[in-house]
Amino acid sequence: MRYELKGDTLPVVICHLEDGERMITERGSMAWMSPNMRMETSARGGLGKAFGRMFSGDSMFQNIYTAENGNGLIAFASSFPGSIKPFEVNARQEYIFQKSAFLAAEEGVELSVHFHKKFASGLFGGEGFILQKVSGRGLVFAEFDGHVVEYELQPGQRIVIDSGYLAAMSASCQMDIQTISGVKNVVFGGEGLFNTVVTGPGHVWLQTMPISSVAGALRPYFPTGN
Repeated sequence: MRYELKGDTLPVVICHLEDGERMITERGSMAWMSPNMRMETSARGGLGKAFGRMFSGDSMFQNIYTAENGNGLIAFASSFPGSIKPFEVNARQEYIFQKSAFLAAEEGVELSVHFHKKFASGLFGGEGFILQKVSGRGLVFAEFDGHVVEYELQPGQRIVIDSGYLAAMSASCQMDIQTISGVKNVVFGGEGLFNTVVTGPGHVWLQTMPISSVAGALRPYFPTGN
């Protein structure tokens, strides 16, 4: 499978498949495709994995697209202004995504639910108690909000992240929360009560425009009923 990324603020990934190759997607993200692409909807992996995908922010069912009778083309578009990033997944490279980040992947990639080991980090860390884990083997595409900034963390190295800005991290990273100290900082600082702390080793992807922040910025301009 070959792919090309097009677009800046509203990107799309165009996948060129050889005869018999397959792509999977969760939310009907297909934008356009060649007429020889066959679609099949399935609760891939059984009911257990299907319910896990639902809890992690995606649908229970997956769409499987297969190129038949020759090479095929299929494009998957982002649902929000931002970035699409490719990830190569194998036994030594697994990743944790924010909810609803999964866009599409090759057939050998598995998407499952990922629970925070510490309950508090899920409740207060801003990323939600449940995230997505991608494993298996193959190429996976994820969509993030805004631009993406990357950091490589060494063993024990930490980065403090405001709620919602963590887009993805290597499965080898650990995630926890940190309470903001000082009453004035909490009341007047505008940063909430907690920050997310990610500890290496591993890679971290940060997004510059979380959709939750966009919603908060627009809320004062929405009309309210009396």
